[in-house]
Amino acid sequence: MKTQIIEQLGQTDILLPALLAEGLSANDRAKVRLSVLQAAAHHARDPQGASFDLAEECRGVGVDPAPLEKLVDGASLIAEQRVTAPGLGALIAAIFDDVGTMARAVKAADSGQGEAAGNRLLAIKSGTPQGDTVDLAQIARLTGLADGGDSLHRLVMDLHKDLNRLSAAQAEEVLAGTHVYGLRSEDRPAVEAFMRGVEATRKLKFGHPGLATTATRAGDRLTIQNDIGETDAHVVVIAVEPGAVVITYTDVHRARTDFFTGLFRDYPVQWSGLDRKSADGLGDGGVFYLVSGRYPAPDTKARDQFLETVGASLVFLIDWNKARKALRNWVSKGDAVDILDWAARQRLGHRAFLELGGAELVGSAVRNAAPNRIGFGDRLDHALGRPGAVGFLKSVLRVSAEALLAGSSVRVVRDRIEADLVRHLERVESTLLAIVVRQAGLARDIASGIARFVAEQQAHRPFDRAAFAARARHIEEKADKIAVDARNEVARYDAGVTVELLVNSIEEAIDELEQAAFISSLTPDVLADTLLAPLAELASAALAGAEAAATGAAAASDVPDGQQVDLEDTLAAIGRLVEMEHKADGAERAITAIVLRDSFDLKTALSVLELARALERATDRLARFGHLLHRHVLTDLSG
Repeated sequence: MKTQIIEQLGQTDILLPALLAEGLSANDRAKVRLSVLQAAAHHARDPQGASFDLAEECRGVGVDPAPLEKLVDGASLIAEQRVTAPGLGALIAAIFDDVGTMARAVKAADSGQGEAAGNRLLAIKSGTPQGDTVDLAQIARLTGLADGGDSLHRLVMDLHKDLNRLSAAQAEEVLAGTHVYGLRSEDRPAVEAFMRGVEATRKLKFGHPGLATTATRAGDRLTIQNDIGETDAHVVVIAVEPGAVVITYTDVHRARTDFFTGLFRDYPVQWSGLDRKSADGLGDGGVFYLVSGRYPAPDTKARDQFLETVGASLVFLIDWNKARKALRNWVSKGDAVDILDWAARQRLGHRAFLELGGAELVGSAVRNAAPNRIGFGDRLDHALGRPGAVGFLKSVLRVSAEALLAGSSVRVVRDRIEADLVRHLERVESTLLAIVVRQAGLARDIASGIARFVAEQQAHRPFDRAAFAARARHIEEKADKIAVDARNEVARYDAGVTVELLVNSIEEAIDELEQAAFISSLTPDVLADTLLAPLAELASAALAGAEAAATGAAAASDVPDGQQVDLEDTLAAIGRLVEMEHKADGAERAITAIVLRDSFDLKTALSVLELARALERATDRLARFGHLLHRHVLTDLSG
C-alpha cells in the first residue's frame, strides 16, 4: 500500500490494518533486541559464560544477527557497574524506535490508549542515557518488570496486548478480490459493486501491475482504497458515507487528473478545485495534484452503480500519460486526450496499444502502407485531415485491444492497422471527390440554363440572355475558386494525381459551358427551327453529361466503403458520359452541315457554329472526366 501518500491525505483509517501489522512486527523485533541487550549485560559480567545464541531469533524477525553477535561478544564492564559495547547505543535506539512504531499503531486505532503509551515512552526514553556505555541498573530497568514502577519491557507487553485486541477487531477477509478489514454486513454490497467494476476492466491492463484494493470500516464510513498503478502518488480513496460517496484522487499529472474527473460527467459529482500539493519523495520534485468529488447517492442502487463505474474506470489511468505522448506524435494534444477518453468510454483502453508498440505501431503502418503519402515526422491529421486521423487512431486502439483479448498475433494486428490506414487514405480522396461533385453541380447549372435558352427559342418566348450570361460568368468564377481550393487540398493531402486531373477536367468543362452561355447572349433574337432542333439535342447532351459527372463522382466517393452498388453506379455514369459525348458530336456535325448547306447571315452562322462547338468541347471535357474517373475507381481505389 502507498502509505506515504495516504498519510498525506489524512486517510489513516485505510492504513490501520497495515499499521497494526507493522506494530506487531515491531513488537517481535523489540523483544529480540531486548534479549540481545540482556545477553550483552550477561556477557559483560561473565565473559566465559554461554556464547551468543540468538541468531535464529534475529533472522526470524528480519534483523541481521552478525553485528548483534559482535556487540554481545564485545561487551565488557567498566568499574564493575557499567557496560560498554560497540553499537550498544544504536541497539537501544532501535528498541525505542520499535516501541514507538507500536505506540503509533495503537494510536491509529485508539487515540487515547496510543497517546498514553506515547507519553510513557517519552518518560522512559528521557531517563535513558545515549552512547555505547550504560549502567547495569539502567539495562535492568529497561528489560525487567520493575515492581511499582514502569519499564520499557512492561510498556512493550501492554502495547502488545493492545495490538492483539485491535487486530482481532480488524480480522482480514478477502471479499470479491479485495482485502477487507472490520466490515459490517451493510458494507459488503458497496465493496462488491466497486470490485465488479474493477474486475470488468482488469483484463485491459494486460499484465501491468496495479489495481490492488483494500477496504475497511472506520466509524460511520466505509473506506475503499485502490493503488491504480505503480506511481507512488497515484491513488484513489473512496469514502462511502450515509447518502454520499466521496472520492479523493491524487496524481502527479495534472492532465490525467482532469481526464479522471471527466470520466464521470454523466454523474452529478460535485468536484473540488484542483489543489497542488508537495511532499518529499512524491511526484516530480515532490509535487502532486489532489481533487475530491462528492456524489450524492439518492439510494443504494444509485450508489452501487456509481461505485461500479468508478472501479471500472481505474484501469484507463494506468500508463495514461505514456499513451497520450504516443498519440501526440500523430495528432494534437486535445485530440490525443479525446481519443483516450473515447477508448475509456468504449471499454477498450490504451494498454493494448502500448503493449503492441504505441507510436511505433502507427509508424510501422505508415512506413509500410503510405511511405509516399506521409513523410517522416508528418502528423496524421495533416495527411488524413483531423476527422480522418482521429478516426484512424481510434480504430488502432480498438483493433489493438480486440486482438490482444482474442490472442491474435502481432502480425495480424499490424496487417489490420495497415489496411485501415489505406482505407482512410482512400476516404481522403473521397472527400476530395466531394469537391468535384460541387464542381459538376455548377457545370449542370450552366448547362441547364443553355437548355432553357434553346427551349424558349423553340417556343418563341422571351429569354433574358444577358442576365443568363452574367450569371454563368459568376458561376464560372465561383468554380475557379473551388478548383483552386481543391488543388490546395490535393497538395496538402498529397493525394493521387488522378484527383487533380479530375478537378482540371471539370473546370475546363465549366469554362466551355460559360463560353457557350456568353455566345448565346450574342445570337440573333430569332433562330430557324432547323438550327434549334440540333442545338436542343446538343444542349441536352451537355446537360446530361454534367449530371452524369456529378452522379459518377458522388458514387466514386463511396467506393472505398466497399459497396458493389457504388462501383456499378460509377461505371454506369461513366458510360453515360461517353454516350453523351458521341451524341454531342453528331449534333454538332448536323449544325455545321446545316449552316454550310443553307444561306444564313454571317452573325447567325458564326454565333450558332461557335455555340455548337463550345457545347461539343464541353462534352469532350466531360468524357475525358469520365475516362479519368474510370481509371480512379478501377486502378487507384481497387489497388
